[in-house]
Amino acid sequence: MSIDVKNLVKIYGEQKAVNNISFKVNKGEIVGFLGPNGAGKSTTMKMITGYLQPSDGDALVCDVNVKADPLHTKQKIGYLPESNSLYYEMYVKEYLEFIAEVHKVENKKEKISRVIQQVGLTPEAHKKIGQLSKGYKQRVGLAAALIHDPEVLILDEPTSGLDPNQIIEIRNVIKELGKNKTVLFSSHIMQEVQAVCDRVIIINKGTIVADDLLSNLLKKVHAGSVTLTIKEDVEESIFDEIQNINRIDRTTWNFKTDNPEQLKKNLIKISLEKNLNILSLTGDLNSLEDVFRNLTQNQS
Repeated sequence: MSIDVKNLVKIYGEQKAVNNISFKVNKGEIVGFLGPNGAGKSTTMKMITGYLQPSDGDALVCDVNVKADPLHTKQKIGYLPESNSLYYEMYVKEYLEFIAEVHKVENKKEKISRVIQQVGLTPEAHKKIGQLSKGYKQRVGLAAALIHDPEVLILDEPTSGLDPNQIIEIRNVIKELGKNKTVLFSSHIMQEVQAVCDRVIIINKGTIVADDLLSNLLKKVHAGSVTLTIKEDVEESIFDEIQNINRIDRTTWNFKTDNPEQLKKNLIKISLEKNLNILSLTGDLNSLEDVFRNLTQNQS
């Protein structure tokens, strides 16, 4: 088990920032760790990496207890914190060489060249870190997390500050790394998580409110909806065989459903039978954003 969180608690004064949470992440998994601001995501990540001591509970990395042997676990982890603190007066290669020295990396020049290429830093590698855009600074942080070829990656908002093209590039890097590493990462960009992860953990107010395959989460909260606009003003009873109806206006109806395509077929059949004139008929599956909003708002 690469990451094993057991009844983890973090208390600040009278506030429980993390409230008795448990989860596991296996090698080869890319797991999205989601939650509203202040939900406990970053606090949990800092406890897993050993940057914060838990008030109670344990975090194990590659079967090693972080509290018992923090140095050993840090050798196993590549960590990109949300703040991504860097030395702005150092050149990119100079900084990566410094990080490589800390981790006692062999073949430093080769490893530095590899990670620079891997995260797309080549055009800016000759500059001081302070001269870089926010997006390229984020890439420096990711390169530093990868320099010692860790077994586990903990990435807190890894695409923060990147433009859409850069996001896709880093997304592809994460997907490639996830083939033989354990990746736990947080993001507020739901499309990014949906594109990269098979599994999602959602935390709200310090408590895990969902931990499941993405496909299962999309089914648990209504999987989608169909919107129908017709020419006629009719009573709701005309759709009496269909559940979860919401009348938007005089001629427009919205239907929650787990199977939008089948429902559209049923609505066409009803319209033909009742001589209704369809002006528009659209159906959509819910996105991860819909699931996230449903789970976290319902807990508020």
